[in-house]
Amino acid sequence: MTSQKQIALAGFVLGALAVALGAFGAHALKNLLALSGRTETYELAVKYNFYHSLALLALAALQPQVGENKARWSARLILLGTLLFSGSLYLLAIFETKAVVFVTPVGGTLLIAGWLTAVWGILKAAD
Repeated sequence: MTSQKQIALAGFVLGALAVALGAFGAHALKNLLALSGRTETYELAVKYNFYHSLALLALAALQPQVGENKARWSARLILLGTLLFSGSLYLLAIFETKAVVFVTPVGGTLLIAGWLTAVWGILKAAD
């Protein structure tokens, strides 16, 4: 992602994905998730997916304040972090594959790094 437009596009796509996967979980996967006791895990994945789609949209809108380079890196970190964090939780909830649980904290760390990169950009621009 190199432009404000691409960051916004990523946010909108991630948002659409959150709505689609949320609806899929609430309807098509409802019984499976209830039987496995993984409804909360799936819902957490959807929440983080959606929250970070909004974060990308905010980042696109605030790119001038964050700075182009910091916004670009922040967006990359947030997008990759969301894919790893929420993606691993989706896989865990649906397939009960425990092999992905080591990916979740990596995704969470990337999300934190993305947020802090945006903070750094704003603070640096304020100087």
